[in-house]
Amino acid sequence: MRQVTFSSSDDASNYLAEYIIKKINDFQPTPTKPFILGLPTGSSPEGIYARLITANKQGRITFKNVITFNMDEYLGLPPTDLQSYHYFMFNKFFNHIDIPRQNINILNGLTTNVDQECANYEAKIKKYGRINLFLGGLGPEGHLAFNEKGSTRQSKTRKVSLVDSTIKANSRFFDNDCEKVPKFALSVGISTIIDNSDEICLIVLGENKNFALNKTINGKSSDENYPSSYLQDHHNVLIVCDNAAAGLKSKL
Repeated sequence: MRQVTFSSSDDASNYLAEYIIKKINDFQPTPTKPFILGLPTGSSPEGIYARLITANKQGRITFKNVITFNMDEYLGLPPTDLQSYHYFMFNKFFNHIDIPRQNINILNGLTTNVDQECANYEAKIKKYGRINLFLGGLGPEGHLAFNEKGSTRQSKTRKVSLVDSTIKANSRFFDNDCEKVPKFALSVGISTIIDNSDEICLIVLGENKNFALNKTINGKSSDENYPSSYLQDHHNVLIVCDNAAAGLKSKL
C-alpha cells in the first residue's frame, strides 16, 4: 500500500482527481478499448467529482470512452429518490460530464430478482476484463461499499443487511430517523473489488476515519471485522488522506 497525506481535504481531493485524470489520459481510451472506472458515493469523493467536472468542462479530460461501475445501491429506493445512489451520482457527477448514459452502471435497487441482478453485474464487469481503477471511500468502522463486518474475502455482488452502526450513521440523510433508512442494500463484494481491479484508490478524509485507516494499513491482514483490511491482499493500493484521517496535527 502507498499512502499520501495532505494537510487539508481539498488538497487530498485535488491530488486524487489529478491522479485519475492522468490515468485516463495516459490510457488513451477508445470505443473499442474503454477505461473502466469503479466509483463510490458519500461525502468523501464529492471534492474529486467536482474537480473532474471542472477538468471536463475545461477540455482536460473526456469521459466519452469511460465505463463506470458504482459500488452499491440501497434496496427499495427508486432512482428518483433523493437519497438513492443513482440520484447522488447523476446529481453530483454524471449530469455534468460527457459520459454516454449507456456507459454508466449502477445496481438496480428496485430489482424484483436480486440474485439475477447481482449475477448480471458481476458478469458485466468480467465482460470488460478488468476494472482499470477502482475509486473507493472508507467507512468509519472499516467497511468498503456496503461490505460490513463479517464480509468474507470471497464475497461477490450481493444483497447485504446493513448493521445498526451504518443505519445510524446514514440516518443523517433521512431526517435523522433510523426507521427511514433502508435496511438492505446491493453491494459489490470484496472479491469483486480486489480480484477484478488493476488499481484501487481510497479517498479517506476526517478524524472519524482515523480508526478505520489504521486498521486498513496496520491491522491484522484479512480481518473480517474490518473488511478494508482485505486490501492488504492487493498489489496496487493508493490511499490518499488528510492529516485528520491520518491522526496528524495540522500546522497552524
